[in-house]
Amino acid sequence: MKLGALGDVHGDFASLRAIMARHPDVECWVTVGDLADDRGAYEAPPALLHWIKGNNDNLEVIAELGDSRRRIPNLRYLPNGVPLRLGSLSVVGLGGTFAPTWYERLPGDLPRPILGPPAPGEFPRLARDDKRRHFLRVEVDACKRLRNIDLFMSHEAARPFLMEVRGRRQDVGKTPINEVLAVLRPRMHLSGHHHVYSDDVRQGVRSIGLGPVGESYLLIETATWQYERLETIR
Repeated sequence: MKLGALGDVHGDFASLRAIMARHPDVECWVTVGDLADDRGAYEAPPALLHWIKGNNDNLEVIAELGDSRRRIPNLRYLPNGVPLRLGSLSVVGLGGTFAPTWYERLPGDLPRPILGPPAPGEFPRLARDDKRRHFLRVEVDACKRLRNIDLFMSHEAARPFLMEVRGRRQDVGKTPINEVLAVLRPRMHLSGHHHVYSDDVRQGVRSIGLGPVGESYLLIETATWQYERLETIR
């Protein structure tokens, strides 16, 4: 199977549409979070896209999708720790970011922002400080209980993931991602968030950081798990 993998979109639906139009033979598309634009709005992609949350997604829209109050054609959200079959592949995601102060909470404990009703036909307002943007230990543990997973997707990167932060070289990867990799041992791991392409091996797993969708994307042949990295052309 040919799998298309997209990094953070951040509302660049024009690039997403151009990529999908360029590869009509791709059987499945996935992306590693931060799909919404800066207003928290989404567009229906031209082909089916499977997506985990990022820290800049609209968590109220995700809640509406989860309880069937909203439907966006060709957009399928993957809840954390819930496996999905994509053809012959078994996939699981851990979307969102790590926050130590919220990590031990349960999903129902995360405060929900108070938002006024949206205008007719509009998406709910994007709340930048929505705590539902974080992943939790119970979701990490749910991932670790799974077996025979081919593809693991996370928004955060695994360690080590070295970047310049405020003039210092720092490891911005997160240990819970490594914990999942060590137990699951998937065929491949994809992450986003940092907008930097990388190809490394972490916990014995090939771990690929995806650049933003406006720059590049991957086409993965899942029979061999070899991939081609292509520049985005609009």
